[in-house]
Formats: sequence, C-alpha cells, structure tokens
Amino acid sequence: MKQKRAGRIFEILDPLYTYEKTALKYETAFQLLVATILSAQCTDKRVNEVTDYLFKKYKSPHDFLLAPISELEVDIRPTGFFRNKARSIKGCCQGLVDLYGGEVPPNMDDLLKLPGVGRKTANVVLGAVFDVPGIVVDTHVRRLAFRLGLSESDDPDRIEKDLEGLLPKERWRRFSDILIYHGREVCKARKPAHARCAVFKLCPSRDI
Repeated sequence: MKQKRAGRIFEILDPLYTYEKTALKYETAFQLLVATILSAQCTDKRVNEVTDYLFKKYKSPHDFLLAPISELEVDIRPTGFFRNKARSIKGCCQGLVDLYGGEVPPNMDDLLKLPGVGRKTANVVLGAVFDVPGIVVDTHVRRLAFRLGLSESDDPDRIEKDLEGLLPKERWRRFSDILIYHGREVCKARKPAHARCAVFKLCPSRDI
C-alpha cells in the first residue's frame, strides 16, 4: 500500500518540479559540506548570500581552522544559530585535516566520522557531488513523510530507511527533492494549500 502510494506520488509530482542537485551554490565538495552545515534552520538563499563572501575569505579547511572562532561567528551570523554552526564547521574542518588530509571522503561512513556532520548533510554532499543515491531528510521531508502516510516515525534516520524501502534506489535522491519542493511551495507546515496540491486525493491527512 505504501509502496504503491509512494510510486504514484513520485509519478505525479516529478514533472512539476525542476530538477537541480541542490540550490546551494558551491564549486567543491568542501564548499558544499560547509554550506549544508550552514543551511540548518536557514533558507538556501540566505546561505548563498553568506557563502558568496565566506568562500572568498576561507578557501580550505586550514583557513577555517586558523580563524578565531569569534571571527567565524561574525561571518556566518546571518544564517542563525551561528555559535553552534561555527563549532560544527571548526570540528568538521579539524576532522577533515586529521582523518582525510583535508579532502571530503566520498562515502557515508567516513563522512559521519566528522564532527558536525549527520546523515542529512552527508546525503546532500554524496548525492550532489558523488552521485551516491540517498534520501535527504530535512524538515519538509519529515513533515510530508508523515502527512502522506509514508512513515509513522519522527526520527530522521528511521524516516530515511522507511522511504528507501518504498522506491527503487535510482529514485531516492529525486524523491527527497520532490518532497522538499512540494513542502516549500504547497504542503506548508501551518497552512497546506490543498487547492493546489496535485496529490491531495492520495493524502491520508487531507482533512487537516
């Protein structure tokens, strides 16, 4: 039942949203890693505004490590939660230098060894840079997975596994993109736009 519903949702929504690996601007795997850390509880637009000057100032993990954390906090302040994010970036950069010679590893296990990097961040980098299939569970995917009856869990790792079990691997990345776009534009947290929802009839939560 869930597999059939997930397949129909994919088929209906896929043509409606332009494909892009990520809206975050980057030139290297390292830049995307930092940008994704900054994107927590922040819009991609705001992150791109910050990284436009941030990546001119800091060009490598070593550059971030050399900067006083207070200076980095000022640089990333517009993204919100800047103290936590500064610590995460510093920790991540230290891990990159200590474990991988400053290079971003192309697999989940190694990425998760980096401080400040969880499965969501790792899946973004792996999918966009290394073409590794994965489900990115952000706040929109989390909300829509529940509303659409695709997962009963509130745990991002469990949601990721639930969604992976509903679609073939080659659709994982695109499916999470679709849910993110649909969550931003139609199935919003407070006022879902039922009249504009292409999968309204398939939604178990359509009466909310």
